[in-house]
Amino acid sequence: MTSPASGATGVDTLPEYAPIPRSALGPALNDQGYYVGQVERNLYYVTDGVYQSAFLTTDDGVVLFDAPPTIGGNIQRAVDEVAAANGVTNRVTHLVYSHHHSDHGGAASLFGDVVHIGHEETRRLLLRDNDAARPIPEVTFADRYTLEVGGERVELAWHGPNHSPDNIYIHFPDHDTLMFIDVVNAGWVPIYNTNLSEDVPGYMAAPAIALDYPWTHFICGHLGRLATREDVALHQRYIADIEASAREALSTVDPTPYYMHYPENFWAGVKAHLDTVTERAAAPVIAKYTGVLAAADIEIFTRTTTFAIMQSLRLDSGPSGPVHP
Repeated sequence: MTSPASGATGVDTLPEYAPIPRSALGPALNDQGYYVGQVERNLYYVTDGVYQSAFLTTDDGVVLFDAPPTIGGNIQRAVDEVAAANGVTNRVTHLVYSHHHSDHGGAASLFGDVVHIGHEETRRLLLRDNDAARPIPEVTFADRYTLEVGGERVELAWHGPNHSPDNIYIHFPDHDTLMFIDVVNAGWVPIYNTNLSEDVPGYMAAPAIALDYPWTHFICGHLGRLATREDVALHQRYIADIEASAREALSTVDPTPYYMHYPENFWAGVKAHLDTVTERAAAPVIAKYTGVLAAADIEIFTRTTTFAIMQSLRLDSGPSGPVHP
């Protein structure tokens, strides 16, 4: 008979990774599995260590920004905790979607009859997705929208596609804070394929747009702690190193031997060539950032992000290769 802790589960065969830099870790969670922290004044964030939501308490109600299902009911518990401590209302009246993805908005329906706000593309995509857990936004905008509730002001802006076609910048000018989701992970590398982003050039350009805003606190949507301007700059250096390494590998890896080895199986030649380019480009980046950015040594993360950037260089920036005479 095999015990649950034995090799039958596969756990004992899982790989080990480099220690996580202490600077990458967020605060400890409470017994209910969340942490709620003050960002500035009446702006707060709540996290389960993997996802983040934010809320603004006002005289006229609470404005919620994203509702990740992994945090779920703990969002309201965090609101209740803050409201009780400060003697303000705990009633959520508005919910702003940063973008349409379910992992950041899938608990929106828990808050009942509130005003939902999002980009016009968010509305289109949520109508397409037809998910009752994510109510359709009644208030939409194209480029910019100023949300004013209870004497507080929040500036919403769309600067083009990046992680998703509808991902917006949420600026709290009176709270020295920017909320921008799924591009920079505070202290950590992006996960697969540039954080599973749909527009790689937009993803790569987005941190510079974020840094153009005035802010000290950055709510990035994932992991336990808030980000800083240095976190965004470090992310930019990591991505720039991948881009430079991918350019070098594309220009120096000769594809001919791979296609000669597979004279009839063209896709096998393509795979061998591009896998070699990806490996050559990713290896020095993995070595450089291990111990600097958490999970840099989980090779598939940097490799798939390198592959996505390398493919964007081929397909978006060009050239994809030499032109046949």
